[in-house]
Amino acid sequence: QVQLVESGGGSVQAGGSLRLSCTAPGFTWCSCGMDWYRQASGKQREWVSSISGDGRTSYADSVKGRFTISKDKAKVALYLQMNSLKPEDTAMYSCRGVGTYCTAGYCSAVSPVWGQGTQVTVSS
Repeated sequence: QVQLVESGGGSVQAGGSLRLSCTAPGFTWCSCGMDWYRQASGKQREWVSSISGDGRTSYADSVKGRFTISKDKAKVALYLQMNSLKPEDTAMYSCRGVGTYCTAGYCSAVSPVWGQGTQVTVSS
């Protein structure tokens, strides 16, 4: 069973940086697209960024130029480098995966699978 685990959240001042990670423990490669979403307190979840299986990236206008999504091709790992953070970036950030995750002798197709989230708090 595929599970996604996020890490890297924390509290920073405005203008600071954080790097979020999302891994799939026990799986060594995937044919998958992955995304970052966030949900601020009292608001609906919103899409932040995506990276396709072939590496194409896209970003919400609110983070374009400040956030960078990437994947580690050697393992199942997704990252979100967040620079120039603003108080309005404060939210619970979650990763989502769609596709097939594999380890030796076993593959699991998911559509989709979500991580539990990691909190990002930006103070002014």
